[in-house]
Amino acid sequence: MDSPEAGQGPKSRALSGIWGENPEIPGRAPKPQPAHRIWVPIQVGERGEREVARLTSAQRGLITRGQLLAAGITRGSIEHRLQTGRLHKHLRGVYLVGRPTLEPLARELAAALYFDGDAVLSHASACWLWGFIPDAPPEVTVTLIGRDARPRQGLHVHRVPFLARQDMRIRRGIPLTAPARSLLDLAADATEDALEQAVAEAVAMRLTSARELEQALDRAPGRSGTARIRAILDADAEPALAGSKPERLLLELIRQAGLPEPLVNKPFHGFRIDMRWPEHRLALEFDGHRFHGSRAAFERDRRRDQVLAAAGYTVIRVTWRQLIEEPYAVIARVAMALQVRAA
Repeated sequence: MDSPEAGQGPKSRALSGIWGENPEIPGRAPKPQPAHRIWVPIQVGERGEREVARLTSAQRGLITRGQLLAAGITRGSIEHRLQTGRLHKHLRGVYLVGRPTLEPLARELAAALYFDGDAVLSHASACWLWGFIPDAPPEVTVTLIGRDARPRQGLHVHRVPFLARQDMRIRRGIPLTAPARSLLDLAADATEDALEQAVAEAVAMRLTSARELEQALDRAPGRSGTARIRAILDADAEPALAGSKPERLLLELIRQAGLPEPLVNKPFHGFRIDMRWPEHRLALEFDGHRFHGSRAAFERDRRRDQVLAAAGYTVIRVTWRQLIEEPYAVIARVAMALQVRAA
């Protein structure tokens, strides 16, 4: 299955009234849609095989029973096509046309089609489609809004009575929860490391922000996972590690330990290094949590490390959390590195 990299495929879109991937058909007024639907699958505009081919091409090789009937394909013809291999059942009422194998992302689209406009991809499935986690989950997870349904093999269904418009999008032709809501849902089950990594990726890709996460939390008070997202937001609200406060704290520790004082914020080969001991070929950089990072900052840090390494430096990276929670362990590592480099 292809990887949902940022920028691939159709751009994601926010809601605007009843929403969907419905191309307008010249000369025809759009059909009125049921008011309860949160997403409208592609509507049938003509009858016959050409229309079936159009729908199949637009839906990653998939078509629904309702679409076939609307296109003039009779129940008897549907059964005949199933028997002769022209149609292959994937989910109840959702078929693959012409072959039994799924195209990339067809499994996810089929889950949305199965619920006929009442569900969106969510949780790990949505996070994977956004690109926040590296691997597709074994089951497709959807959030079903405003109704109940029997469980189906291969589908993990969450039910909610309501989902705000701000919490839904379309990405690569598939309805799914918005980035902030996807992360909130993921927080209910993901490990701490996986959740922090997913949040970091989402912000680095500029698909969400601290403000949007706060707003998503406000729209879902008491939901499982809210406390974990708030903990990440609170941790990242601490002082940034490029300013003077962490430098003052570490310098004080260095003096208390009787260690050589470093050069602080001095330029070196085009970069400003947080702390540097030239005679020991040792450098120290403060690392902000990746939640406040960006791909540009990540690349710049890697270039800085490469320049220092080429000049024979060892680089130690220290986080704000380490400096606050384990200051003596940090200074012990610095002292050990200075001793090793001196030797």
